[in-house]
Amino acid sequence: MANEKVKKTRKINYNNWGYFFIAPFFVVFIIFQLIPLISTIGNSFFENYRVGLMQVGPTFNGLANFKTVLFESDVPRYAMNTLIMWILGFVPQIILSLLLSIWFTDTELSLKHTQFFKTVIYMPNLIMASAFAMLFFVIFADGGPVNSILMNMNLINDPIRFLVKTKSVRGLVAFMNCLMWYGNTTLLLMSGIMGIDNSIFEAARIDGANPVQVFFKVTLPQLAPILVYVVITSLIGGIQMFDVPQILTNGEGTPNRTSMTLIMYLNKHLFSKNYGLGGAVSVILFAITAALSGIVYKFNMQSYKRGR
Repeated sequence: MANEKVKKTRKINYNNWGYFFIAPFFVVFIIFQLIPLISTIGNSFFENYRVGLMQVGPTFNGLANFKTVLFESDVPRYAMNTLIMWILGFVPQIILSLLLSIWFTDTELSLKHTQFFKTVIYMPNLIMASAFAMLFFVIFADGGPVNSILMNMNLINDPIRFLVKTKSVRGLVAFMNCLMWYGNTTLLLMSGIMGIDNSIFEAARIDGANPVQVFFKVTLPQLAPILVYVVITSLIGGIQMFDVPQILTNGEGTPNRTSMTLIMYLNKHLFSKNYGLGGAVSVILFAITAALSGIVYKFNMQSYKRGR
């Protein structure tokens, strides 16, 4: 027994394993997001573009690119285009989502197969925006199914040029955005409604409130944090609107650039190798997105503190 060696077990320290698991995220974030962001901010302060085979710059020019973007270009016009198409798509989206969420969560209706309907309304969100745009491009083309049906029914004599009229192009872009995102918004609002204490609804009904009064006096105020989140995140997505109008108008924002969005404008500058102006547009969009995200964070923190 005296000569027997006592084996000492080495304790394994698991405290540092967490850093190992989160390291890939930080590596990817630094390489693909942080470094490009810093490079973009740097380019925004330089005159740096290519004309044919000749490279101009990079030459430091301070805030000249920002001045050009804000006051000497069509960016305000494209920003207005983006805002109009976002509003045209978001207003029916939020109305439809509110109606569906109230319908699905109404305990008095006792709807059957709600899981099936939830899956169906969410499915458009799973389809790539580019696929949606290509589908609508074919359907509403001059020789597409819509015009063929209308002409066969003798409702029109000549094809309606949906893809070259301002109202129809904006309407199609808005409709596609509504169709792709109303399911996601519906599920968010449903989760918010189901999180409301049922005793509040019961108290309102006991006091004699009808369904309309319950909706406006109880449901909407309780949904305020989620509605703010939905509005601002949708606006952030609207600012980044690109693939649907890009494909639907072949990247030209037809007619007469009335459907040209901010990201389409940015994309043109990047393909034309104007890194300075492209960087300035990107920085402005980043600042707007960061400000909107800050509003969401602040509002959610205030709601959390009130809930406590």
